[in-house]
Amino acid sequence: MEKINWGIIGLGNIAQSFSEGFLNVNNARLLAISSNNISKLEYFKNKYKINNNYIFKRYEDLLNCKDIDVVYIALPNTLHFEWIIKAIKSKKKILVEKPALTNLKNAKIVSDELINKEVFFAEGYMYRYNPQILKTIEIIKSQELGKVISMESFFCKNLLTKKKFLFFEKKKKIDLNNRLFNKNLGGGCILDLGCYPVSFSVLVASLIEGINYKKFKLKNIKRENGYMGVEINAETDICFDESFTSRIRSSFKKSLGSDTIINFEKGYLLIKNTWTGKTEIVKNTQKKKEIIKDKFEKNIYSYEIEKISKDIFEEKNKPSFPGVSITETKINTEILEKWLND
Repeated sequence: MEKINWGIIGLGNIAQSFSEGFLNVNNARLLAISSNNISKLEYFKNKYKINNNYIFKRYEDLLNCKDIDVVYIALPNTLHFEWIIKAIKSKKKILVEKPALTNLKNAKIVSDELINKEVFFAEGYMYRYNPQILKTIEIIKSQELGKVISMESFFCKNLLTKKKFLFFEKKKKIDLNNRLFNKNLGGGCILDLGCYPVSFSVLVASLIEGINYKKFKLKNIKRENGYMGVEINAETDICFDESFTSRIRSSFKKSLGSDTIINFEKGYLLIKNTWTGKTEIVKNTQKKKEIIKDKFEKNIYSYEIEKISKDIFEEKNKPSFPGVSITETKINTEILEKWLND
């Protein structure tokens, strides 16, 4: 079977998780890698059996490789814009790890460049391809629970303390050069974790009849900054078209989980572990409670790689639904920017 050839720019933790996804797909292969870190290049080369001809110390060299169909940009957030533009100029198809961009100005520039060059672009929210999220979309569209009224969505981890003994906790030693805690690299809980409930809120809003999901306001914005200079706890309400509200929260400070509740006229959906796979849906109505599970036969990134590779085979210039195109990226970016700065 013919396969789409992928290259990866940046070999951090997320790139390794993504690379595991190639082990369970038939229409794509990881062909090339690029990093300025020699030890990471060697590690990826050995683990994923990358040919020496496709190992690049310079990102530009990977972009110039004619054998590569699509590039996955897995660099720190603040480097995305530069390398998206360079990938567009190289006419490479693009998947960029979330959040694709950190401000609306750059998102608009990317949008214009994509239109001019007719290049495929997708923002990497792997949860969108989760079979359970597809099931959630199906339930919303069917209106079997009536119209969506509101939702709450969290992505909260405790990255600052560790349990020492019983209920006593000890502060972790924070590496200020780590991208999560470095403002210059786009760190902080809003960009790293908060982007997930933002994008899911936009998706749900887009499925509600009669709502203009491109029209929104943020209310009740709260941010708590840590000594490292980035936000460690944040929440806000996204009000779409003044008729649908999503309450969202992200945190590096509190382990509140990664669940979503969508409230309907006739019940609600509780989506447990919304983002990272092994998701469980609890469908609750006035009459009964049903638990919907999935076998998850593939790595969650496998679903993403497989679907995007299919789109590329079909010569599309944007991901098929429910993938995140530049149109939605601009909305996500505007919400994140307001949450960070208003």
